[in-house]
Amino acid sequence: MPGSIAEELNIEPGDFLLKINDEIIEDIFDFQYMVQEDHLDILIRKADGEEWLLDIDKDFDEELGIEFENGLMDDYRSCSNKCIFCFIDQMPKGMRETLYFKDDDSRLSFLQGNYVTLTNMSDKDIDRILKYHLSPINVSFQTTNPELRCKMLGNRFAGEALKKVDRLCAPGTGIEINGQIVLCKGVNDGDELERSISDLTKYIPNLQSVSVVPVGLSKYRDGLYPLEPFDSEDAKKVIDEIESWQKKIYAEHGIHFIHASDEWYFLAGRPFPEEERYDGYIQLENGVGMMRLLINEFDEAVEDIKQRYGDKLKDFKQEISIATGRLVYPCIKELADKVSEISPGIKIHVYEIINEFFGERITVSGLLTGQDIIKQLKGRELGQELFLPENLLRSGEDYLLDDVTIGDISKALEVPVGISKCDGHYLAAILFGVEPE
Repeated sequence: MPGSIAEELNIEPGDFLLKINDEIIEDIFDFQYMVQEDHLDILIRKADGEEWLLDIDKDFDEELGIEFENGLMDDYRSCSNKCIFCFIDQMPKGMRETLYFKDDDSRLSFLQGNYVTLTNMSDKDIDRILKYHLSPINVSFQTTNPELRCKMLGNRFAGEALKKVDRLCAPGTGIEINGQIVLCKGVNDGDELERSISDLTKYIPNLQSVSVVPVGLSKYRDGLYPLEPFDSEDAKKVIDEIESWQKKIYAEHGIHFIHASDEWYFLAGRPFPEEERYDGYIQLENGVGMMRLLINEFDEAVEDIKQRYGDKLKDFKQEISIATGRLVYPCIKELADKVSEISPGIKIHVYEIINEFFGERITVSGLLTGQDIIKQLKGRELGQELFLPENLLRSGEDYLLDDVTIGDISKALEVPVGISKCDGHYLAAILFGVEPE
């Protein structure tokens, strides 16, 4: 980085960091821990193979200005399981190679929020987590029944791996964990889910929350474990079971702890829980409470827009369109209708996109493809601009799962395409045609 210690010492792109204070640096966590010291002996290997030992005196916590080609400074650990519910196994051939990589790396859990199964985690890994206080860690439990976990993960060590949670949650560690259960019909639901929730409560408060999400089933399941989709009655039973546990756990621990993802409420046709039941939206990235937060933010933004524009709202005019997945379509349509009631001159087309690429059982917006969007919106009324949800895009990129870009969609449909953030304030601003605050 310009003006940094690294620049002064001629540390350059292509150099390789070997040791700090005679300690081998394995990854970013070793590096971040070691560089806090005010005196450092850094061993660098230059691109030509020459090794430099650099003596550095600096302020405590002063940055060196070194950036790494790989943010982890190490290869990602791939998954060694054969999970019966793995979505990557349900993807068609011919997609880009990176989509087929299965990670199961506890370091990515801390850095990026990925869920890990613990089967790849060694005693040394746990020692480092405790030493560096890497927290929170996201754990994909599936079940606390050791034999069933071996079956579900296709790994004979998967049941034994659960014992690692005991070390992470031992008194005094301070390690925070969030859990996940991917629920499979007739496998780990019903009595098995009861057992899992009961067993996991013993890890409170280290284990802060556990989400229960339904398994995603694509149309590419030939030769895979025969899993069946949940129906509306199944969803009602799951919600009843979870909400019953929430009452017990809240009475004892002051948190709701176990959470049903939004998909269950959509499937059951039930209203979403009130905001307080989500414990600060701790499982938001796992689809728990996203719709409640969106609705609350949207309603708040609408009231703010009413105050800002008053009677002028009845004169607002625009025609736009929104495309979204089958799951959230009813909710987005309801919000759009609220805007049209307030401003009759605003016309909003909300289109439900059926996932033909992965199969109609996949209803979330984040797994829609560009080709389905183009095919199903061709010739439809789209207005001045088409808006797509930002979770369609890979992080930092402008292309969808099938490598179709936003520009491709815009060109094919002959309309500008905008991206709507998964935020109720932003959505309200788009629908009214005002600047978001």
